[in-house]
Amino acid sequence: MYRAGIVGLPNVGKSSLFNALIKNHHAEVQNYPFCTIDPNVGIVNLQDERLEKLAKIVKTNKIVPAAFEFVDIAGLVKGASQGEGLGNKFLSHVREVDALVHVVRCFNDPNITHVASSIDPLRDIEIINTELILSDLQSIERKIDSVAKLAKGNDKQSKYELAILEKIYKTLN
Repeated sequence: MYRAGIVGLPNVGKSSLFNALIKNHHAEVQNYPFCTIDPNVGIVNLQDERLEKLAKIVKTNKIVPAAFEFVDIAGLVKGASQGEGLGNKFLSHVREVDALVHVVRCFNDPNITHVASSIDPLRDIEIINTELILSDLQSIERKIDSVAKLAKGNDKQSKYELAILEKIYKTLN
């Protein structure tokens, strides 16, 4: 089963989206940052009429639809890769999913707080993207250090892996 993490700044509607997707689970929604600390997890069965047609052809009563797991992850703030906000905890949850659904606030409502006190979708997207890249860079640096030690011992697989990691590092940096 694939897992998608719902990410974004605090108070942008991640839990509201989660609640809209997951009918049998209710994530708390409040007007303050970090209402979500521990991830909310829910599964959506993907209905596909082709599956029912196949079941009729093979004459089976049991139909198991494809499913997708959504994870409502706590809000990420600028500096999360350095431990700000719930940074390290947030980033560990991001590493556990297969895909990201990035929620960005594009509306102004004085009754709903924004962590930056203003609405700027491009800035908010850049904050999340930068923090994710910085976190990836830290992970790649650690992996390069450990693989480089093995590569010094003439381990061909490690040398190959090191070359790939260095390319990834250069791309992210």
